[in-house]
Amino acid sequence: MKPIRATATHIAAAPPGMADGTGALRGAAGRRLRSGRAWSGEGPVKLSLLMPAYNEEETIAAVAEALLSQDYPFEIELIIVDDGSSDRTPLHIAQIDDPRVITYRHPRNFGKGAALLTAAQLASGTHVLPFDADLEYAPADIPRLVEPVLAGRCDVVYGARLFGANTVYQSYRFAMGNKMTTLAANVLFDAHLADMHTCLKLVPLGLFRALRLQDTGFGLDSELTARLLRLGIRPFEVPISYHSRSHNEGKKLTWRDGFGCLVTLGRVRFGRGPRSMAELLDAATDAADAAGNGPSAVHENRPAAVGAPSDEQASSGVA
Repeated sequence: MKPIRATATHIAAAPPGMADGTGALRGAAGRRLRSGRAWSGEGPVKLSLLMPAYNEEETIAAVAEALLSQDYPFEIELIIVDDGSSDRTPLHIAQIDDPRVITYRHPRNFGKGAALLTAAQLASGTHVLPFDADLEYAPADIPRLVEPVLAGRCDVVYGARLFGANTVYQSYRFAMGNKMTTLAANVLFDAHLADMHTCLKLVPLGLFRALRLQDTGFGLDSELTARLLRLGIRPFEVPISYHSRSHNEGKKLTWRDGFGCLVTLGRVRFGRGPRSMAELLDAATDAADAAGNGPSAVHENRPAAVGAPSDEQASSGVA
């Protein structure tokens, strides 16, 4: 099987996964972005749960079972990407037997962001939702996250961890770090988010791919929020529960990731790139033209990133 390389996580220029290609994006660009399903249309919702996993042998089986046993008023798929684990994580993944599960394995550790981008390439839903393999988040919160989309109120939803309400933080420093970086994002983009670092970010698949996210580490979390805010998109926030774990229990974030978040926010805010949906569409079309596909390819085809898994390579077993 051809592995996905860390340098291969640049998502294709076209916004695949949307039934009408550039037409849907162009229509979204011409509509108000404050409400409604401008990106995914009015059809049924299919949710692609994206689960990156790196050395999560203690929890991944329980998390997968909890996700798959949860009742959902919509179709789901669970895409698990093992990011080069060196423990028994791949063995636990191989034992999951459910037709809704797709798995893929990186030959080595490329980073959480790379694993999420790989999972997004394999997704076939209308929306994607990252979900960590560490028991910090509750699958029971997922249906409530999707409720505003089903009601036609919005297309981008964040699960906000409200400090002091249904949450447990193991470290005051982590809680305050989250507040400080969220404040920085709000100031830089004139927004009012409560929790920019929540894992539960519900985003239309076509929009997620069109953003052309590039960070292969923990910074992808910050890059996604920064690019959405730069486009003028304000996520609808829904309160969720949260039970953090300590470094002794396997938490991998450090103060360096907080500093990296600030760098990412500044780079997106003051760097080049689309500042509106119309500009995002133009950039996607130009990239497709440069690749030699022409404008029609953006509409008709589903281009894959270099090194992306083919349909034959993705399977219900560990690749």
